[in-house]
Amino acid sequence: MIDKIEQECKELLEKEGINISSEIDFDVNGEIHTLSYEYITTTFMQASEESKLVFLRALQKALEADKMGVEKFFEGMGQLLLMTHLSKKIEL
Repeated sequence: MIDKIEQECKELLEKEGINISSEIDFDVNGEIHTLSYEYITTTFMQASEESKLVFLRALQKALEADKMGVEKFFEGMGQLLLMTHLSKKIEL
């Protein structure tokens, strides 16, 4: 079942005509990682309620900025996910 906050994030993007399947490529030490807006959103929705609300509010602010703001928002969120993932791999 899709979370209410996650649904609201996806509806905001859809309302603005932004494709949730849009992808961003990240170069991590010469290795390309591709993450979609949907993957980034869904992954952040596994966090606490407070964190999900912060994500939603930040997305709303990015949408107010313009479509470039949304792209920068997802670039930042994707980088955060990759750094978190890579730091967990290092700990192993």
